[in-house]
Amino acid sequence: MFRRVVRASKFRHVFGQALKNDQCYDDIRVSRVTWDSSFCAVNPKFVAIIIEASGGGAFLVLPLLKMGRIDKAYPTVCGHTGPVLDIDWCPHNDHVIASGSEDCTVMVWQIPENGLVTPLAEPVVVLEGHSKRVGIVTWHPTARNVLMSAGCDNLIIIWNVGTGEAMIQLEDMHPDVIFSACWSRNGALICTACKDKNIRVIDPRKEKIVAEKDKAHDGARPMRAIFLADGNIFTTGFSRMSERQLALWNPKSMEEPISVHELDTSNGVLLPFYDADTNVVYLCGKGDSSIRYFEITDEAPFVHYLNTFSSKEPQRGMGYMPKRGLDVNKCEIARFYKLHERKCEPIIMTVPRKSDLFQDDLYPDTAGPDCAIEAEDWFDGKNGEPILISLKNGYVPGKNRDLKVVKKSNVLEGKPAKKAANTSPAESKASPHPSIQNEGKLEELLREVKSLRDLVTLQDRRIAKLEDQMSKVAI
Repeated sequence: MFRRVVRASKFRHVFGQALKNDQCYDDIRVSRVTWDSSFCAVNPKFVAIIIEASGGGAFLVLPLLKMGRIDKAYPTVCGHTGPVLDIDWCPHNDHVIASGSEDCTVMVWQIPENGLVTPLAEPVVVLEGHSKRVGIVTWHPTARNVLMSAGCDNLIIIWNVGTGEAMIQLEDMHPDVIFSACWSRNGALICTACKDKNIRVIDPRKEKIVAEKDKAHDGARPMRAIFLADGNIFTTGFSRMSERQLALWNPKSMEEPISVHELDTSNGVLLPFYDADTNVVYLCGKGDSSIRYFEITDEAPFVHYLNTFSSKEPQRGMGYMPKRGLDVNKCEIARFYKLHERKCEPIIMTVPRKSDLFQDDLYPDTAGPDCAIEAEDWFDGKNGEPILISLKNGYVPGKNRDLKVVKKSNVLEGKPAKKAANTSPAESKASPHPSIQNEGKLEELLREVKSLRDLVTLQDRRIAKLEDQMSKVAI
């Protein structure tokens, strides 16, 4: 498979390496729900993992440096009344995360600056509009506060999170369950994969299908479809003989694929993760113990096999770090967070280079955390390309603005590190006034002091418990 042709590529020798046990997140009860999502979402500050929870749905949010064994009593995000099926970090605010659940709701959460010290049960906003479970949530790549959700009611809703409103409802486009939904690079279009074996390219603001391919993959097992940076579509699925396939399509001419490749006969759904800067696609099969990666170019056969990272344990899910969260000094071009049954294991992908200098060919300017346009502008028909940043001196996270939901008039105002989840609806509706700016600042500082005190108290208890255990061992 693909190995006969030797071609020049700087990614030919990319190798994967799993981190040691002390750099993993241990003793986590990863969710067993039967849904083909990745169960994990990562950004440069936190890793979020959907877990088993009695009496509802929950997910863990851990600061990246909180490695080692995770205490069973560690606080969770636990506001859903049914199992959580999908989670996604906001690309424009590293403290805001959306979750979709079997309870038919989408919730948006604000995570405190230093992570959770108490369970978080109050979301910033609850988005209600689906009549069946919500299996997909994904943020718009360039517009602030625009969120897409897809449910088992075969409905796609695009929300303005800043006002809590369902702005666009794409009904009657999908006759069956939607397996995947993905934004284009500038967020003008979405592409979906459906149980009826069709791939659809949709203009959501015009509410019309602009391209469609029936029977993109003949097999009955779930498909996935993602947009590439050049506007082409990459799909994974199954052949009639239950072989796993990948294919490349041009949305302007969907009759025939640009390229199709058979992989193997395993039955795990292939989750594609795409790096738009290097045009490398990583395929992680659910239940597999390997990650395959391919480079997509303009030369035939267009999809070029690079290598496979293999390990012993099968993966239950996978998180993918945005480019700005990588260590550029180590020539790290991708980092995955592999979910086992009881732990989360980071895997780093590295291009071997002798020089310690910044490798600008590996790190072209990448999408930064700033949004290009506001939600209202996008709903009015404007588009914005991603605002790019250089990684030459590493990525330094800025202060994130607080998410505020103001009914009927979108406001995302910012006093950083304040827990927006504690804002009551009455407070949410009151617009901030310049004369109370100092009070707001003082309140924010007091909250941060309280958060740190809680953290210290928690650590004191833990130290006391460990000392108690040590004294028993000594006796």
